[in-house]
Amino acid sequence: MAVNRLAPDPNQTSRTVPSHREMANAIRVLAMDAVEKAQSGHPGMPMGMADVATVLVRHFLKFDAAAPDWPDRDRLVLSAGHGSMLLYALLYLTGYADMPIEELERFRQLGSRTAGHPEYGHAKGIETTTGPLGQGLANAVGMAIGERHLAAHFGDDLVNHYTYVLAGDGCLMEGISHEAISLAGHLRLHKLIVLFDDNQISIDGPTSLAVSDDQLQRFEAAGWETTRIDGHDPDAVFEALTQARQSDRPSLIACRTTIGYGAPKKAGTAATHGAPLGAEEVAGTRAALGWTEPPFVVPDAILKAWRALGAQGGAIRQAWEAKRDGLAPKTRDEFERRQGARLPKGWDAGLQRLKDAYLAETPSLATRKASEQALGALAPVLPELVGGSADLTGSNNTKTADQKPLSRDDYGGTYLYYGVREHAMAAAMNGLALHGGVLPYGGTFLTFTDYCRPAIRLSALMELGVIYVMTHDSIGLGEDGPTHQPIEHLASLRAIPNLCVLRPADAVETAECWELAIRSRNRPSILALTRQGLPTLRKEKAKENLSAKGAYLLVPSKGEAKVTLFATGSEVSIAVAAHALLVKDGIGARVVSMPCWELFEEQDDDYRQEVLGSTPVRVGIEAAISMGWERYLGPDGLFIGMSGFGASAPAKALFQHFGITPEAVADAVRQRLS
Repeated sequence: MAVNRLAPDPNQTSRTVPSHREMANAIRVLAMDAVEKAQSGHPGMPMGMADVATVLVRHFLKFDAAAPDWPDRDRLVLSAGHGSMLLYALLYLTGYADMPIEELERFRQLGSRTAGHPEYGHAKGIETTTGPLGQGLANAVGMAIGERHLAAHFGDDLVNHYTYVLAGDGCLMEGISHEAISLAGHLRLHKLIVLFDDNQISIDGPTSLAVSDDQLQRFEAAGWETTRIDGHDPDAVFEALTQARQSDRPSLIACRTTIGYGAPKKAGTAATHGAPLGAEEVAGTRAALGWTEPPFVVPDAILKAWRALGAQGGAIRQAWEAKRDGLAPKTRDEFERRQGARLPKGWDAGLQRLKDAYLAETPSLATRKASEQALGALAPVLPELVGGSADLTGSNNTKTADQKPLSRDDYGGTYLYYGVREHAMAAAMNGLALHGGVLPYGGTFLTFTDYCRPAIRLSALMELGVIYVMTHDSIGLGEDGPTHQPIEHLASLRAIPNLCVLRPADAVETAECWELAIRSRNRPSILALTRQGLPTLRKEKAKENLSAKGAYLLVPSKGEAKVTLFATGSEVSIAVAAHALLVKDGIGARVVSMPCWELFEEQDDDYRQEVLGSTPVRVGIEAAISMGWERYLGPDGLFIGMSGFGASAPAKALFQHFGITPEAVADAVRQRLS
């Protein structure tokens, strides 16, 4: 979008065209009024960054408030999410339909769209959920990757937009920022521009209490263009943004601002960071800014000027739509399919063929290898799949032979080498999903979900269908030892609402779990996969995806059942072997495979009761802690698993050492029945 000056001089004062200062002050006053009414919030950042935001929206940001989901809009990410009133004020001022003034008056109230920190889905124009500092910055890296990737596939005429980030000191202090800016610099994401609110104030006081980094040198070392400006000088902001848009690298603009700008006593202090200004200071700010209107009232001329900005992108959007409509039908349909997150017809046929082959050949495969084979069936028919790994490609088995790397020399590739950057990888995948047109997956070891957890939680909160491929899922990884062996991780991940933790028992279930993950566009998935080989346990072809119900009867009892053995993943084969031992002793037993607890909980009561059964003894088997199993085993159930950390040894020796064996299961059942 060409730079568009609403007025020749950004400081012009006119009876008909409000000045830059007047328009920026509208943001300041709305922010302080909303926080004051709520008696909760962060007025300082919106008041300090109002000048920067005004220049950005007035002269650069490509958007249409009447079509907030326009695919080629610029993305604006408020990484410093505590300054949410800055974003809400912009959405109201520019005329977003679902952000009327009443929502600003209900700031931070139950059921309002104006949550304390921006929440994706609450209102159009909120591009991502932010608040955990640094996450928004890393999301923006994913969005910028998505933009370049889709441009490589569909052309710059159709995909050509910027990603802007408003970030604070806290965003850049968080460790995730190092990973994110390093990745962005490496990929030369030149359409990514970060506006750093360099106000030198944190909650505790001056940032000099805790940090003395030279942020410009830091970003330059990562391959970014950088500049430092006065964030209250609209001409300087304008020139810096103009230069950044011409760079062949991502850009950082450090905007020196005064937090709480306009507040007569508290400006420039931590007192404006996270608390209302107070009635006296609000009145003083109004006087200092020359603002005579009552709370939540914006003068007509100023509001009309803002609304004109919200509408001026309409013509650009319509021209874009004409270009889209003029594409070859096949190209247009494919673009719209991807943007609409619709799967192509017959996409799952390859998975079904794979399942049929497993049932015929009954291979012994690590589920990470079966996952690779599932990807081999999916990638050719789902070009929107963009995968990657945190420097563990050969271990995670996340790359197929046909996938080419996505690099700064070829953004059209579908595989990202994220490097040892789990934090940024997970958050960037959220950004890819939020951008649209891309279905991201990425891999590391299950124990390193600890590094990914903040982003995984946000995936679940935002209802994003991100796929996390987490291999080496138990002590079965062997010699790498307890630092790499996940023990508490399955329980901790199952504790996250709206997250599917899928732990397949064999190659057949792995293919089924991939199908479930692909279909799940409003919930993230964890695929917990083994390093060690596992036998094929399913023997009969089923038309339906048995894993889709979360749990199912794998081995029924031939007579009256005395015990039900419940297991997940690699321990299902242990349960099947234990079943054989019990049958030899004349003890009727059932085996239930439970690849996904979350899906099982969504089944109706009749089905769940049918699967759980009513045997006198219930046994849970999982090479992890017992937390959560009590809901299925009851107060008298038995659990065979881990109660502490693992050890360094071959996998077979470890299962024997920790008593997770068919013999141990059978012995425990015999003792309980005796």
